[in-house]
Amino acid sequence: MKSLITGGAGFIGANFVRYMLNKYGQMELVVLDKLTYAGNLENLRDVLKDIEFIEGDICDKNHVERAIKDCSYVFNFAAETHVDRSIVNAATFVRTDVLGTYTLLETSKENNIDKYIQISTDEVYGSLKAGSFKETDALHPSNPYSASKAGGDLLVLSYCITYGLSGIITRSSNNYGPYQHPEKLIPHFITNATMNLPLPLYGDGKNVRDWIYVGDNCRGIDCAFTKGEPGEIYNIGGNNERTNLEISKIVLELLHKPSSLITFVSDRPGHDYRYSLDCSKITSLGWRPFVKFEDGISKTVNWYEEHKSWWRQLI
Repeated sequence: MKSLITGGAGFIGANFVRYMLNKYGQMELVVLDKLTYAGNLENLRDVLKDIEFIEGDICDKNHVERAIKDCSYVFNFAAETHVDRSIVNAATFVRTDVLGTYTLLETSKENNIDKYIQISTDEVYGSLKAGSFKETDALHPSNPYSASKAGGDLLVLSYCITYGLSGIITRSSNNYGPYQHPEKLIPHFITNATMNLPLPLYGDGKNVRDWIYVGDNCRGIDCAFTKGEPGEIYNIGGNNERTNLEISKIVLELLHKPSSLITFVSDRPGHDYRYSLDCSKITSLGWRPFVKFEDGISKTVNWYEEHKSWWRQLI
């Protein structure tokens, strides 16, 4: 069983590579990654001997054709994912998340791939004040990042219907854990607090996100891969809703830093108020999150404290 993992040097992708190697042992894994700001070969340093790594762009068909050769499965983690960057420069997000997905789908179709897994996000649904999003809910993306991911999702579904592609989409809530780029909220708070720098909070800090430990998301993706139905979408959430203000206070408490480091800044454009997922569809397949938020955030803080050399070079 040979699989292609695009974006495998990124945060979730690298954790998924380790998960697959641990679970499936001698599985052949090909990792294709462009190694942009979010893709870091150091994320895979300890497993490079166990995989085939190709530096390449999913928008380049030659790169994709080389990587996909003899593969049965494709897991597409490759994406531009930093919302603030999408507001400044939407073009790169449209190129990678839409055109890149199209290139992968075309090449998967031409190579008769057995199964294609698209890794997406809860942000495609938009924001809601109460309740939780189901997979059948309409998409209302609020920023160029979420819009580009929604575009990629719709392309996958169209290939399932038009060409009979055996495709599955997973949409997860906010991930956290080791190897996450320090621009993201939790590692940004951890690294800033470690250096006694301000923790910037948009608006009043009361925006709500559901947090899932990255290992739980990896298991959820694998569950959708092994037990999910082609053409279906599966929400994967951690059932851990917290305001951004709560997150900042938890990080400061774990690092024994003063609350005076919290600094409120102007809100960003198109800032969704709250995300929440109904995950009953994937839990019916036997999956559930294992890691309690209190345990996961403690493990994450400890990891960043022990890997200062990893994140300092990124900053």
